Amino acid sequence: MPVLLDGETKDIAQIRAVACSREEVVIPPEAAERIEMSRRVVEEIIARGRRVYGITTGFGKFADVSISRHELEVLQENLVRSHATGVGEPFAQDEVRAAMFLRANALAKGMSGIRLEVIRMLVELLNRGVTPVVPRKGSVGASGDLAPLAHISLVLLGGGEAWCDFGAKGPFRGEEALRAAGLEPITLEAKEGLALTNGVQMTAAVLALAAYDGSLLAKTADIVASLTGQALRCIPDAYDERLVGVRPHTGAQDVAWNLRALLAGSGFTTRPGEIRVQDPYTIRCIPQVHGAVRQALEHVKSVVEIETGSATDNPLVFPDGHVVSGGNFHGQPLAVASDYLGLALCSLANMSERRVARLMSGTEGLPLFLTPEGGLNSGLMLAQYTAAALASECKVLAHPAGVDTIPTSADQEDHVSMSTIAARQARDIAANVAGVLAIEYFASAQALDLRGEAHRLSPAAAAALKLLRSKVEFVSQDREMAPDIAAARELVMSGELVRMVEQVTGELR
Repeated sequence: MPVLLDGETKDIAQIRAVACSREEVVIPPEAAERIEMSRRVVEEIIARGRRVYGITTGFGKFADVSISRHELEVLQENLVRSHATGVGEPFAQDEVRAAMFLRANALAKGMSGIRLEVIRMLVELLNRGVTPVVPRKGSVGASGDLAPLAHISLVLLGGGEAWCDFGAKGPFRGEEALRAAGLEPITLEAKEGLALTNGVQMTAAVLALAAYDGSLLAKTADIVASLTGQALRCIPDAYDERLVGVRPHTGAQDVAWNLRALLAGSGFTTRPGEIRVQDPYTIRCIPQVHGAVRQALEHVKSVVEIETGSATDNPLVFPDGHVVSGGNFHGQPLAVASDYLGLALCSLANMSERRVARLMSGTEGLPLFLTPEGGLNSGLMLAQYTAAALASECKVLAHPAGVDTIPTSADQEDHVSMSTIAARQARDIAANVAGVLAIEYFASAQALDLRGEAHRLSPAAAAALKLLRSKVEFVSQDREMAPDIAAARELVMSGELVRMVEQVTGELR
C-alpha cells in the first residue's frame, strides 16, 4: 500500500518505508483540497497588498523590508539559493528521503500557503528515486533546518546535486537528475521558498531513523547478553518476574521477560552459590540498565511522531484567512529528545564492552582472550580494544548539543537549538553501539564454542550461534578479524539476528 501524504502523524515504520524501502507516496484528495485553500489565502494577501512576513517582506532581520509584487518570485528563489550553505560529507540517502517525506507531509497539512504542484514535485522526486545531495553540517535547528532544506529545495529549481536510483548513480547536477527522471525544474512563487525551508524535518528524519536503529539494538543487546550470560554461567534469578515487579519500570520488566525467554531451556545457567553467589552488574543488572534505554526510546518515538504531524512554518496560514507568526520551526523539542536518545544508547555500549572484557579475562574456565593456544596467538584480544574505543567515542558524542546556542541573523534569532547536531550524534552513537554489540556477539559465540556441549544451549542461543557460524568461522588460530566483526555487525543491523531468534522465542518485547 502507498504511504499517504496527508499531514497526519506518521510512525517510524512509515518513515522507513519511504526512506529505505522506496514505498510510493500519494497525496489524497482531501489533503490536496486543504493545500489549495491555503494557497488561496496567500494569493488574496498579495492581491490586497497586505504586509505579511515572508510573503511580502524579507526574512529574519529583513522582516521589516517590504518587497514589491513583481519581485516576489525572485525573493523566494533568492532565499533558497542563498540558504544552501551546508558543508561537509552528505547525509545518507535514507536520511534525506525521510526529510523530504516529512517536509512534504508538513506542507500537506494545508497551513503553508504553498501551491499543490510544488508539493507534488517533492513527491515525484521521492517516487522517481531522485535524492538531493545535502551536506551534513550547517543547520542550527531554528527557523528550521534552513541549510539542509535549502539544499533539497535547490534540486526542485534544477540546481544543486542529486543521486538517482536508476542508471548511473551520480551525483548529477540537479537539472540533469530531473531530466533523467522525466521532470522539469519549477519556479517558486510567493511564500514557497520559505515554506520549503521552515521546519526541522532534517532533524526529525535523522532522529526517526536513529530511534529505529536504537529499538533494534535494544532487542539485540538482550540477545547477545543472554549468549554471554550462558558463556559465563549466569544466575537468572536476577530476571525473576517477582523481583522486577516490585520496582515496576516497564522497560526493566520487558527486558527481564526477554531474558527469561532467551535463557529458557539452557543448561549453562546456575543457581546462587553453585559457582558464585551473585553475578557482576553487567550480567545481574541487565533489566535495569537495558530497560532504562527502552523507556528513553519510547519517549523519543512519541516526540518524533508528534513532530511528523505538525505544522512548522512561519507564518502559518489558517483556513479562515488568519496568518500567524510564531516559533513552531524551533528544534528544541527534538534537540532534547536527540540528546536523551544518544545518552541512553551509550549504556548499551558500556554494558556490552564490559561483558566482552569479562569474556576475555581468562575466568570461568575460559582461556585468556578466548584462544586455545595463547601466546602464539593473541586471540580476540584486540576485539575488546575496538569495543572499548567505540564505547569511549559514544561518551564523547553524548555531550548534549541542545544546551548550546549561538545567536544568528543579527540577533533576531537569538536562541537556537542545534537540534540537527544532536540528531546526528544520536545516530552516530547508534552506529557505534552496533559495532560493540557485534563484537560481543562474535566473542560470546567463540566462548560458547570453547565450552562445547552445544546441546546445553538454550534454543534461542543455539539459533543465534548457528546464524553467526553461517557467516563467521570459529577462531582456532589468529587471522584477520575485521571481516568477522563486519559480518556480525551486518547480522545485527539488518535485523537478521533478531528475526532468527524470534522464530524460536516468539516476538521479543
